[in-house]
Amino acid sequence: MNAIDEALGAVVAAGDLAGAVGLVWRGGAAQVAAVGWRDMEAGLPMQRDSLFRIASMSKPIVSAAAMTMLQERRFSLEDPISRVAPEFMRMRVLRDPDGPLEDTVPADRQITFEDLLTHRAGLTQAGFQSGPIDAAHREALGPDLDSPLSPDAWISGLASLPLVGQPGAAFTYGRSTDLLGLLLARMEGAPLEEVLRHRVFEPLGMTDTGFSVPPETRHRRAGLYGFDMTGRLKKLDAPPGGVALPERPEDMEFASGGAGLWSTADDYLAFARVFVDPSVKLLSRETLALMTTNRLAEPQRLGANMFGMPTFGTGSGFGLGVATALDPATAQVMRGKGGVGTVGWPGAYGGWWQADPTTGSVAILLMHNMLELEQLTAGFGLGGYGAIMEFHALATA
Repeated sequence: MNAIDEALGAVVAAGDLAGAVGLVWRGGAAQVAAVGWRDMEAGLPMQRDSLFRIASMSKPIVSAAAMTMLQERRFSLEDPISRVAPEFMRMRVLRDPDGPLEDTVPADRQITFEDLLTHRAGLTQAGFQSGPIDAAHREALGPDLDSPLSPDAWISGLASLPLVGQPGAAFTYGRSTDLLGLLLARMEGAPLEEVLRHRVFEPLGMTDTGFSVPPETRHRRAGLYGFDMTGRLKKLDAPPGGVALPERPEDMEFASGGAGLWSTADDYLAFARVFVDPSVKLLSRETLALMTTNRLAEPQRLGANMFGMPTFGTGSGFGLGVATALDPATAQVMRGKGGVGTVGWPGAYGGWWQADPTTGSVAILLMHNMLELEQLTAGFGLGGYGAIMEFHALATA
């Protein structure tokens, strides 16, 4: 791992990252690089078992939990979610995603479980639209990760808002996986973390993954680092944007299946091996094939964008909860670039991973590169993205 250590160390030395943990697993063996600091101010080095907020890397985990229930025939992809959440029986759709909230038309059909798993439900989230729906999301649902609402109240709040697109029509990134997680919890009659523990964490031996960090392991948390408006690294008390509290309250009921988990490189490796290691039996071969096969029509793939940037381009697609590589030559690194069928999905706080079934390999890079949107547009934090690109090149060489 010397080359990876050196590459990540150069980014840390340049002041673009506090620290990072990179892991490459191939041939049944893992090599790990822990570089920089989990706490710069205290002089505490990054360690292999450092804990990170993994943001949207939570989505594949919740989607896999759903797939375990799908293979038990607890639901079908075609089932309307109103079977579990009647609040969504009669949805309205904005004529213009950024237009007035009252200017709507009826949904052509109900939202299905497949719509949630493929982000084609027409759901958005705060910060993703410029019109009135943005403020309406904040008012109805509270902070993205640490909402004070109960799961039922959150579901009702989301159902009270109009969709920004017709169900099934387009890939629209938003609260789909958050809703999916709460529906799994409703179906199981248990909190989402308990569902994930029973269905994913315990079967895979993921002992460090959850929606909060227990007091006894908090000394292993990587500090939350972003930037000030001069571009210098700055330790944060909580993620930017007011989406989470400095410490999640013990009695908080809402859990963000879309972005709320903490984890470690080794725990995420245990999950990622599901996609490349036949000895891991969480999902059947048929269920894995279903999950990792692109389900977006070409216009949906090519038309998908986030913050004005293409989500997939020509070489990447999306299955049920994970991006999937369609063309090794043109697949996007951020979505997983390897042989056909390579899967992945990054996190907004800097985390990235991919699992390539053609080489039986996994690559994971965890960091805290926490940016406000205006900082990103000003060019701050780009060193973190560059680190992902360089790590990918070295990890797949």
